[in-house]
Formats: sequence, structure tokens, C-alpha cells
Amino acid sequence: MSVAILGAGAFGTALAIAIEGPVTLWGRGLVGREAARLPGVTLPDSVRIAPDLGAITEKTVLLAVPMQALAGFVRDHAKLLDRRRVVACCKGIDLASGLGPAEVIARACPNSIPAILTGPSFAADIARGLPTALTLACEDEAVGELIQRELSGPALRLYRTTDVTGAELGGALKNVVAIAAGVAIGAGMGDSARAALMTRGHAEMLRLAHDLGARAETLAGLSGLGDLVLTCTSDQSRNFRYGRALGSGADFPPGQTVEGVATALAVAKLAHDRGVDMPIAQMVAALVDGRISVAEAAKTLMTRPLRSE
Repeated sequence: MSVAILGAGAFGTALAIAIEGPVTLWGRGLVGREAARLPGVTLPDSVRIAPDLGAITEKTVLLAVPMQALAGFVRDHAKLLDRRRVVACCKGIDLASGLGPAEVIARACPNSIPAILTGPSFAADIARGLPTALTLACEDEAVGELIQRELSGPALRLYRTTDVTGAELGGALKNVVAIAAGVAIGAGMGDSARAALMTRGHAEMLRLAHDLGARAETLAGLSGLGDLVLTCTSDQSRNFRYGRALGSGADFPPGQTVEGVATALAVAKLAHDRGVDMPIAQMVAALVDGRISVAEAAKTLMTRPLRSE
């Protein structure tokens, strides 16, 4: 069995290295076997570099492209992707449509079988062969089992679920909470405030998941709680670093994709439209949009009406 990975950024390249067996990797500007986004990492011989998309013949295709670029990519390459098993490796909600990755794929490629690969993971750890566990979500259980076998490796363990909505929401919403956690640390509010934001942020994740028909146990697993803990506590997380810069008033390096920014705006609108109470997500959306200051956001959250947990 062999799989193809479209997108040779840090995460796509790391997956190509970690997956056991033949892998075809395609990416714009990919030249040679040095991983441009992972300094010091060389692609193993098991990875075949595709000169163009016409060289992709594999039936399982992983899309390692940013969430806000996914809709355009699958639309432009629908003919290639249709009738294949298409696994999205991005986390977030499409700002234009409000859809998650699986539905974005399904609408552009109605004859494909969409799946989601998500969970607590940093590309650098995966590329180094450090133990990593992820969630694979696919509504078709038999196809999910097949993809699980194709992608698992000595240091990459996949757990399977049919709850695609829950897995999507966990991967998307944890980035919003990570920005909030970063803001708390950057503004000098302390670790207790970060822990409170993580806990109440997880409660918000559960509320929206329930409203959208997802299962609570999915949000308690790798794609929810596991990814939330990692992203809110590590300097490797761009969402956390972005929030920390926001909280301290520092500049954030340009050109880095921070998925939680667009996701916060999309989630705030979705929660408002559906009448779901998500005050942390709403505050993050207002912060990244420049409509409120850090001090005002903190005061708004701390002066909400008292209630039971």
C-alpha cells in the first residue's frame, strides 16, 4: 500500500517521514530531498517526490494544506481528488463557508470519501520519530480501518472514530483557546488564569459539539482534550505564541499561518447564529479583530454573571 501527500510544508513532510511504506510527496517548489520547513531533516528513500500532480496515482491522498486554502485547493483539483480517499490534515473552520474540512472536501468532490487526521502533534516531533498518537475520523468505518493501517507506523499510532464532526471541532476550537491561553501568559495573568481558560474553553467546545450533534467522548479524546493541552502549554504552538504576543503587545512575525485567528472569527459567528454561549471564543474573535483590548476582554470575562459549573 502507498499513500500520497499533497503539501510539503512542515506537517506534510513530517508525515511523509513517519508513515511506514512507500509515500509520494508533492509540494510547490519542492526540490531535492532536504526538508525546507524542517531544517536538518532529509527525506528517506521510501519517499518519492512527485514532479507534478499528474504523477499522483495513489487511492489515499492526504491534503497537508492550511485550512483557509483547502476549499480553493480541492476546487481546483477536484478531478484529481474525486473517487479517492481524501484525508484532510488541517484544523479549523473555513471562514467563507463556516464548514469543516470534511464537508469542504465532500462538496467539491462528491464521489470521494473524506476523512480527518488530527490530534496533539508537532511536525518537528513527528519528523524526529518521537511517539505521537492521532485521531483518524471517517464516517465509513471500513475505509477508516483501511486508512488507519496505511498511515500507522512505529512511532505514529492512530485511533479511529466515525465522529467526524467532533474530531473537526476539537482540532479547530483548541486553537482559539490556545490564543486565549497565550494572551493570559503574555499579559502576565499567570498559570492559574491559563488553567481556567483551558477548562472553561473546553466547556465551550463541548457546548458547540453537542449543538452540532458530535459526541462528548470525542472532545475528551486526542482530537479534543489532548490537542487542547498540547497547544495551550507549548512554545511550539503558533497559536499560543500569537496569543502571547497579543497579550504582551509584542509584534508577531509575519508570514506564519495562525489557524486560530480565522477560526475564532468563524466560530464566533457560528455560535452567535446558533445561540451557543461561547464567551471565550467571542472575546478572542474581538481581540484578533481589534475591537477590544486585552484589559477589556479580561474584565468582560471576569464580570460575567455568577453561575454553577
